[in-house]
Amino acid sequence: MPWQAGLPLPQFAYPASQYPIGTGAGVPSGPGPTLTERHLSITRRRFCQSTAALTLAAALLSVSPLTLFSTEARAQSVPMSDLMKPDALPDMALGDPKAPVTIIEYASMTCPHCAHFQETTFPELKKRYIDTGKVRYIFREFPLDSLAAAVFMLARCSAQDDGTKYFAFIDSLFRQQHTWAVERPLDPLFGIVKQIGFTKETFEACLSNQKILDGIEAVRQRAANQFKVESTPTFFVNGEKVPGAVSIEEMAKMIDPQLKG
Repeated sequence: MPWQAGLPLPQFAYPASQYPIGTGAGVPSGPGPTLTERHLSITRRRFCQSTAALTLAAALLSVSPLTLFSTEARAQSVPMSDLMKPDALPDMALGDPKAPVTIIEYASMTCPHCAHFQETTFPELKKRYIDTGKVRYIFREFPLDSLAAAVFMLARCSAQDDGTKYFAFIDSLFRQQHTWAVERPLDPLFGIVKQIGFTKETFEACLSNQKILDGIEAVRQRAANQFKVESTPTFFVNGEKVPGAVSIEEMAKMIDPQLKG
């Protein structure tokens, strides 16, 4: 039986006219949706299946009075010592911890710019810099809506603090974003994650895990308030703030000068 929402779902997918993924228009340049457009604070509500036997607790985001920053006030760099302080959740990372360059990405799973970067730039970045020990890559959650928060929860449950599994999960979900970032996401989302071992029971249990949800919210709040992250994706390359789905050529211009030898 398909998943059914006991309560009306908000429209999770971004308007095609603004973010034309799959339309042939390409992904717009520059950063994705900003906190000016979406003021967020994560809370929980429950979505119920049509059978009374199963209740799915899904993450919802409501309005939050996050501080906004003008273009002039945005920090262009952040000390690496601040960026690398332990957060509410352990970092998910790839590459040599002693690499000369550390890249931190803040992303949202429903952000089409983030999916575009993951599909077009990240594979070459991994091949050229991460796998060769030149870059340490850290991915942090910055959900822009309730569905993104729910997918991050599933990624955390699936990975169990294993960075390799976590990256494989988000890569797969980014590539299939158009299939689950829809008005009724539960059925297609469960259809994807059950292929990697989720049952209805573990699916429900994960999305009911308040500790994980609180951790994701804490990561997002810290990024917004302390590091002035306002859009997704936003990168920090050895502390230098870089918003937008940058190309591999743009990444190379930032990485290469910092490599020894």
